[in-house]
Amino acid sequence: MKKITPSAMPPCFETWCKKFDDCWKNQSQKTGFRHYLGGLLGENEKKNISQMANESIGIVYNRLHHFIADSSWNTDQINKRRLEIINKFSQTNFCRGFSLILNDSGHRKSGDFTSGVGRQYIG
Repeated sequence: MKKITPSAMPPCFETWCKKFDDCWKNQSQKTGFRHYLGGLLGENEKKNISQMANESIGIVYNRLHHFIADSSWNTDQINKRRLEIINKFSQTNFCRGFSLILNDSGHRKSGDFTSGVGRQYIG
């Protein structure tokens, strides 16, 4: 059942994605990046492109597969940009003894009561 649409992402998602726009050769790569990143950040238990396409409105499996498997983009350039962005902000700035731990398992609670869950802190 399709239940997620890329346009439902918060404005900060598009702001983040735009920081990588000049790394892509064309609009279809920019779109593929947004769809793939949105799928990774989504609530699907399985983070594979088949599941991402099945759970999302407007995402076609073949296009997403092409972006990941066949589209020519420079992984070093993308990683360099990612590190530049992380290093730009004081909260994630690299320094001596620095450790950055990314945890994508936090999900905001909806409502006042969620069974089996105590107090949560999600950034």
